[in-house]
Order: sequence, then C-alpha cells, then structure tokens
Amino acid sequence: MHTIFTETEINSTQKNIWNILTDFEAYAIWNPLITHAAGVAQTRNTITISVQQHNGKKMKFQPKILVAEQDRELRWIGKLFTRGLFSGEHYFQIEPLEKNRVRFIHGEIFTGVLVRTQQKMLAELEKGFEEMNFALKRRAEAMDKLKFVIKM
Repeated sequence: MHTIFTETEINSTQKNIWNILTDFEAYAIWNPLITHAAGVAQTRNTITISVQQHNGKKMKFQPKILVAEQDRELRWIGKLFTRGLFSGEHYFQIEPLEKNRVRFIHGEIFTGVLVRTQQKMLAELEKGFEEMNFALKRRAEAMDKLKFVIKM
C-alpha cells in the first residue's frame, strides 16, 4: 500500500470548491494533473479521466465514483488492468475552517502487487497533486474575487 496525502487552505467557500471540482469539462482549462474529465459526479457513476504525468505520459482511467457528497467529498476508485494489480482510491475533501475559508484535502490510497514497483512514479504523482491543489486555490480565489467585484 502507498498513500499520497496533500492539503492546502483556500480562501473560498465549500460550494465554490465543489462546483470547480465537479465541473469536469473545465478541467482542461485549469487542472495540470487531471487534464481531461468527463461524466457526472454522482455516486456509482463511471467517469473518464486523463492524468498528465511529469514525464509527459498520459494515463487514461475510467474510475467509479464511490462518494459524491455535495460541498464535502468526492471519491473514486480506478484500477489498471485487473483488480489486485494496481488500484487507486482518489479523494477530495473540503473542510470548513471559517467563513469563506476551507481546508482542501487531496489524496489517494494505492493498493496492489505492482505498487512496490512504482515508487518513482508515485513520488512524481505527489508533485502533480500539489500542483493541482495550487491551481485549484488560484482558480477558486480568483472566482471569488470576480464575484465580489460583480456584486459591487
């Protein structure tokens, strides 16, 4: 087993973060890690995603959504080839800290017999998680500023 765990604080609302995370069509615009996503963020749905690795390789998956709890958590599980070889349970959690401020938790739990052979790839993938977190923070905070300006 191998776990990636990242977190960042974002000056935004849970609702705004949720809307960005579940707007799969817009991933190509802002997301450096998951460069393509299609489907509907609903429990038991299968979605399609493409992950961009630092070495330039793209991996395409069709994970199944395990949890889609609005404004709180999105979680899916995907696998390579067949069950037991290499699986990843990917999750996003949004925790309120104070008004218009959240903790965004982003991680993945990898299991399977091939996990031990993929340590270099998993270390690179963790960098991608951090980059995605930063891009999400930048997008969410910019959207909130724009909403504020429009209201004025």
